[in-house]
Amino acid sequence: MMRDSHRFIPSLQINIYPLGERALVLDPTPDAALSWAVQSKLCWIAEQLRQLPSVEEAIPGMNNLTIVVRETRQLKALQAKLDSLWHSAPTEEIDSRTIEIPVSYGGDGGPDLLSVAQFHHLCPEEVVKLHSQASYQVFFIGFQPGFAYLEGLPKHLHTPRLATPRLTIPAGSVGIGGEQTGIYPLASPGGWQIIGQTQQALFDPTSDTPCLLKPGDRVRFTPVEIAL
Repeated sequence: MMRDSHRFIPSLQINIYPLGERALVLDPTPDAALSWAVQSKLCWIAEQLRQLPSVEEAIPGMNNLTIVVRETRQLKALQAKLDSLWHSAPTEEIDSRTIEIPVSYGGDGGPDLLSVAQFHHLCPEEVVKLHSQASYQVFFIGFQPGFAYLEGLPKHLHTPRLATPRLTIPAGSVGIGGEQTGIYPLASPGGWQIIGQTQQALFDPTSDTPCLLKPGDRVRFTPVEIAL
């Protein structure tokens, strides 16, 4: 278990705005760079809110939090609660695991490795080296069960999504979408550039902890092979 120290920014101004008739969005950093310090606060706030009978859902996004209440009349009290929770969120150190994900790059499991390399004027081996040497942090789980949004993709690998999304991407596919990389836990449509495949299960509904990854975890990709 690795221990990371994260310091929060006490002077950061929060932005709270309505989303539909029964939801509010807490967005502390609309114009700021992504920050795990902010994300950690939001995850803590989400846990506190889920214990309230008036809250139906608390959904962390990338440096924002969406909260859905059961009745519209509860929004005013929620807004005051959000302000209070933001200023009382702990600034202590948190536990952070490092998870190694084995990946077979290229070949049938990574059909876009070559095109990503060509886009960046690199050889496929250089793409794999850059992708696997970086350390990524899980900001939140979304899109589908177990799908971790990872921060830390090297700028040299930022790649636009496919112009035409695929109808089916196999479970375990490792892809790049814009400024992020991620792993598809389940088969689904998608537009990310698929550069590899892992046999590591990301989501097991029969487990007491269905999602392998959780916010705050560090992720490292370990090359198993490179097929060209």
